[in-house]
Amino acid sequence: MSVPQSGVGAPEGGQDDPGRSPARTASPLRRRAWPLALALAGVFSATVVGAQVTGGKPLGPDPVDWTETDPGIPVTDPLTTSKCGTCHAPDAKGNLSRISWVRATPELWAQTIKRMVKLHGAPVQPEEARRIVQYLGAYHGLAPEEAKPVMYLVERRIQDETNIPNETMRHACAACHAFAQPLSSRRSKREWALLQNMHVALYSQADAQYSRPPQGAPPGPPGPDGKPLLPGQVALNWLAEKAPLHTPEWAAWKPRIRPARLEGRWLVSATLPGKGRYLGEMTISPGPDPDRFVTTASLRSLETGAQITRKGQGVMYGGYSWRGSADGGSASQPDDPKGADREVMWFSPDMKLAQGRWFWGAYHEFGFNVTLTRASADPTVAAVSPAALKAGAKGVTVRIYGDALPKTVTPRDVDLGAGVTVTKVVSASPGELVVTADVADKALPGQRDVAVKGSVLVKALPVYDKVDYLKVTPETGLARLGGLKYDKGYEQFEVTGYANGPDGKPRTDDDVAIGPVPVTWSLEEFHTVTYDDDTSYVGALSSSALFTPSTEGPNPKRRFSRNNYGEVWVVATARDAKDRFGKPLVGKAYLVVTVPTYRRWDQAEITR
Repeated sequence: MSVPQSGVGAPEGGQDDPGRSPARTASPLRRRAWPLALALAGVFSATVVGAQVTGGKPLGPDPVDWTETDPGIPVTDPLTTSKCGTCHAPDAKGNLSRISWVRATPELWAQTIKRMVKLHGAPVQPEEARRIVQYLGAYHGLAPEEAKPVMYLVERRIQDETNIPNETMRHACAACHAFAQPLSSRRSKREWALLQNMHVALYSQADAQYSRPPQGAPPGPPGPDGKPLLPGQVALNWLAEKAPLHTPEWAAWKPRIRPARLEGRWLVSATLPGKGRYLGEMTISPGPDPDRFVTTASLRSLETGAQITRKGQGVMYGGYSWRGSADGGSASQPDDPKGADREVMWFSPDMKLAQGRWFWGAYHEFGFNVTLTRASADPTVAAVSPAALKAGAKGVTVRIYGDALPKTVTPRDVDLGAGVTVTKVVSASPGELVVTADVADKALPGQRDVAVKGSVLVKALPVYDKVDYLKVTPETGLARLGGLKYDKGYEQFEVTGYANGPDGKPRTDDDVAIGPVPVTWSLEEFHTVTYDDDTSYVGALSSSALFTPSTEGPNPKRRFSRNNYGEVWVVATARDAKDRFGKPLVGKAYLVVTVPTYRRWDQAEITR
């Protein structure tokens, strides 16, 4: 499981977040210690690079030419040149040393500027920093195809990273942070090597990770001398090959970079774990400059009918990458979606679709999973209810939500897929179409497309014969104690019923996700320590599967006055669905309840 670091975010000119609680602010000791660390980093890097340039033995059997050979990307922004060019020397082509050989997300450029301000005293004011990040995030950024696979990092999602190629790369690059962190940039081989040097200088464990193979992993490939390459050398070669400065994606995207044209109305389809689906629309209006916007969003819960209106603002980087914030009013509970949130979205280059996450919470644990579709005069199908249809069901009411739907509709105009017959149109309006349908007894399980005349929503309505198993997500959860001095870190669980697909086997790629299933939630002991009784101390699970952790600090009621940390199972027991033995279906997730994050080295911030 990869936990996105809190140290990734766009800057407020190197300033602390004004909305941060005192417990989450850097300590004076930390601020005093970092300049020394950076000075050591500069000495270390200069020493190593100098050895290569002056004829010393190259690093490792796969040598790096320390004289840069990759063509750089010239810096054309006058503000960036004036603020960065005093230390990063320009050349005759307009390249700035180091900067012109790196491409990165806005968050990584923001991290760099914040480091330069805090540790080197770079004379950059907050508004200047925003403008520099705006430029670098676009013209020294990633192409949309390069950024999309790592969006989960800036969306603050916790997920298993399946993109790590092997254990050596995990050991070298993902033991301390998400693998998406290095993949959020593209660099020349020399710059990747310099980044490794900086890690060795700043972080004591980095040298061991680069020079010692991971336990149990096979040795690295042989180098020119026949000896296995060390993890650092393997990582350097992999990154230089898979994440080089110049790529076909960047070559194709760079001439297409332009100010985004987002003004207008967008349809919103969203899900909020624990609270279900929401529909609505967002109006995007021009802001103070071409890449800044003002937003108003209205959402309606399909579960309860509750309405939310949010007002906010956002910045578009590189013509496709949105960072914003919005506020819907005072929040009554930690999971209340009315409170302030941050928005991260990826827009398709044709500006017709966007996907991302609107999140909040001390650990960004709450959030909408959002899809935006640009509204037009053509009919658009946005969502369907219920979540699934059971084979053999008759007279089922199906609601089709969308925009500009036709007012005059016949059953022939509505297609719910093979084996599903629309028998009657109950009502029709531009925003909602209500029909009744029959499902064949032998309807093939699987996803169906929903079509209303010319508009199609792909894989919108699953058909199933029975619920075969339950899956609780997240399968591995993390919550943090708090409430006295530190913020609590909550965890929201939800359960989805699944039907075995055509192969008849559970947990394979053809299984059919049915959607929410009525269950009863509970906690069970995860037996790691004898008689520790974690379920009595770690916290409580609500009927909607929101886990609220206990307070931090020693508990005199516990053996040895231990903290309230522990490990438990989160259990969902079906109320109706049963297995082949007639017992209720059960799904489980593993939950770790741990201590607060006492120190955040680089608080994440989103430029607004």
